[in-house]
Amino acid sequence: MVEVTIAPADTGDAENLLALQKAAYQSEAHLYQDWSIPPLTQTLSALVEEFSVAVVLKAICADLIVGSVRATIAAGVCHIGRLIVHPDFQRNGIGTRFLSAIEAQFPAAAKYELFTGSLSDANIRLYQRHGYAVQREQALSPTVTLVFMEKEARPGIWA
Repeated sequence: MVEVTIAPADTGDAENLLALQKAAYQSEAHLYQDWSIPPLTQTLSALVEEFSVAVVLKAICADLIVGSVRATIAAGVCHIGRLIVHPDFQRNGIGTRFLSAIEAQFPAAAKYELFTGSLSDANIRLYQRHGYAVQREQALSPTVTLVFMEKEARPGIWA
């Protein structure tokens, strides 16, 4: 296990986050043979704009940003996106820590929703281990199908 700190990111981190995002999503692009997926085509200005509407967290290891996650809330649903970990730091529990940290940022959420590619088995397993269940699929392009997953924020509270 590597030692990382999860902390809020700010616009000063945007350039590093975008470079990390593009590195982290290369494996997804290769898996789908599609280098036009949104994380690879996002611009720096678009990422900077996200800071005005989303909570953005970063993982820091030895003064390097090695991961990030973003989320927004609408109508009681926390939408989690772009959970990324640098390829050299994957499988060290950082994704798990990000899920817990980003969910904790939205204590009023009734449920959490995220999505990943249908061929991204490791991502799907990670989310399922943390209580997320597949709800639906949606084609993004001829080569990419997204799997939307969700979980109740407070299981059983409404029963």
